[in-house]
Amino acid sequence: MKITAAVLPSPDAPFEIRELEIADPRPGEVLVRIVGAGMCHTDLLARIPGAPFPMPVVLGHEGSGIVEKVGDGVTKVAPGDKVVLSYASCGRCNNCETGLPQYCELFGALNFMGSRLDGSAPVSGTDGGKMGCCWFGQSSFASHAMANERNVVKVTVDDVNLEILGPLGCGFQTGAGAVLNSLAARPGSSIVIYGAGAVGLAGVMAAKIAGCSTIVAVDLHDNRLALAKEVGATHTINAKTTADVTAAVRDFTGGGSQYALDTTGVPAVIRGAVDALRATGTCVIVGVVMGDISFSASGFLDGKSVHGVIEGDAYPADFIPKLIEWHRRGMFPIEKLVKTYRLDQINEAQHDSESGATIKPIFVFS
Repeated sequence: MKITAAVLPSPDAPFEIRELEIADPRPGEVLVRIVGAGMCHTDLLARIPGAPFPMPVVLGHEGSGIVEKVGDGVTKVAPGDKVVLSYASCGRCNNCETGLPQYCELFGALNFMGSRLDGSAPVSGTDGGKMGCCWFGQSSFASHAMANERNVVKVTVDDVNLEILGPLGCGFQTGAGAVLNSLAARPGSSIVIYGAGAVGLAGVMAAKIAGCSTIVAVDLHDNRLALAKEVGATHTINAKTTADVTAAVRDFTGGGSQYALDTTGVPAVIRGAVDALRATGTCVIVGVVMGDISFSASGFLDGKSVHGVIEGDAYPADFIPKLIEWHRRGMFPIEKLVKTYRLDQINEAQHDSESGATIKPIFVFS
């Protein structure tokens, strides 16, 4: 069948809206009509010069929609079901079998290779030309996407706006999961979140859900810090205008924070986050780190720890329904973070995201 998609022809080119072909689902696959798709900074990794991603390619990995067809053997969902799409995993490796699909041994191949594992692709040009797809097991910058039974999560409630739920499959899941799963933040504790973008603000909301008594948001933009206050931060720090961020953190947290979440990937910021921890404090890193980080070994003798996190250490089938329920109750107000665009406004949305004008762009197809 014919679909409409945003195609990235090359790393330095604008997105193009094209008509493509999508095949019927194979065994285990699920064809989804997309109603909403978030844009995440991970989508823009394909723009890095020399990045090993196939071109042209259909990106997008925060989709939500309605199941249209299922392949043989699919029992988890049926046509007509509402779903959120998340990352792909194999389900057979040691990590998948022990409940850690975000660390799947085939994560790179399944989410970034641009095709199925056998090299075939469900999406092609109308002339049969090769098209990179299967981005995070979906490629949801399109009217329809092919997912797998493992990476679709059924939405079982009706009183939510399906169009804005897609980012629960990645960005919002990452920020919230880092706080609730990776850090397992305790009530009454202190946490500092570095970077008040979509991931960081999801972390702020999760820290409030966890019952943290001191929630500090650090960013360079006052508008984002104001939003952080609105969704749960007790204190904010503008790193551009604050002479000593570490000292400010220690002041707000009574000597140092118990937890820190870095979403920036900036080595100097991560080093400062670790320096501002109290004894036994933990810092988790979810951003792609651009460069090396050095720490003094003696700085860890008091029980501090640092570790990386993928997808908020979340098992989507369990965690996404929790996020939806918190959203229904007004405890996870993602609607405050999003701005909707048509798919043909994708280049404008990318500009707005990179400039900071929009926290989370979402493409709607209604």
